[in-house]
Amino acid sequence: MTPQDELAREFEAHRSRLVGVAYRILGSVVEAEDAVQDAWLRLAAADRSVIDEPAAWLTTVTSRLCLDRLRSARVRRETYVGPWLPEPWVQGVEAPPGPDALIELDESVRLALLVVLEGLTPEQRVAFVLHDVFAVPFTEVADALGTSVAAARQLASRARRAVRDHRPPPAVPLARQREVVEAFTRATLAGDLDGLLRTLAPGVVLRSDGGGVVSAALRPVVGADHVARLLLGLVVRAGGAPVTVVPVLVNGELGALVQIGGDAGAASAGTDVVLPRVGPDGLVHGVDMVRNPEKLTRVRVPG
Repeated sequence: MTPQDELAREFEAHRSRLVGVAYRILGSVVEAEDAVQDAWLRLAAADRSVIDEPAAWLTTVTSRLCLDRLRSARVRRETYVGPWLPEPWVQGVEAPPGPDALIELDESVRLALLVVLEGLTPEQRVAFVLHDVFAVPFTEVADALGTSVAAARQLASRARRAVRDHRPPPAVPLARQREVVEAFTRATLAGDLDGLLRTLAPGVVLRSDGGGVVSAALRPVVGADHVARLLLGLVVRAGGAPVTVVPVLVNGELGALVQIGGDAGAASAGTDVVLPRVGPDGLVHGVDMVRNPEKLTRVRVPG
């Protein structure tokens, strides 16, 4: 095995963790993988004699690359059409990913929490993800941010307070999610307004991300009656086209891949990733709909 082969093997041992870090910082699978690939290119060109700990070095470099991308992304999102939602990480329900998956699913990767992280500054987000999620020492966090250890601590502390104030309730057990999501889906497809209302919390909020590419609500829709009527209206507007609903895990929570016509094996302009966020009371408190096809390029229908 050549030195370059050994280097590539060592990098692959860290890839899943690096993608996990990058995804939590950027909220985009594609951008996360691009950042990690750039980190590999820098590793391949680096002087190995000055790298004592490859894992720490790669984490620092990846975080710096993500920080640059995040600063640029915040400018783009100021002109984004309608609500912005993270690119969903979709997996089949029957074969949920294990600890060696590309992105390990846990509370820190839930879609609702990633939305909360959007409210942080880029520096706060990097500090929070590195220290609070991945337990990276503040000396390394400071190195990634190009600041002092004291400043890195302060950034993480401010981020922690903001997350604590807006953190969603813990996810309910998957079996309970399944019960509620199935009732929600049945009522929606059947056009059952009363049945759908029984699944929704009074203050439920629906966010639909079309990015100006496909039709979507330009503002969050608030309230059970408004949300229910919007969902039933979408079914009516399908106009009799075949509707396929496939249960999937969306960032670790039970959601659905909804297709109206189109290719049954891949996401298309007629595909939505829908996540009804079930609260501890067994009601749906939020509905996140990712409709922007640019965020669904990696999505495939399980099975």
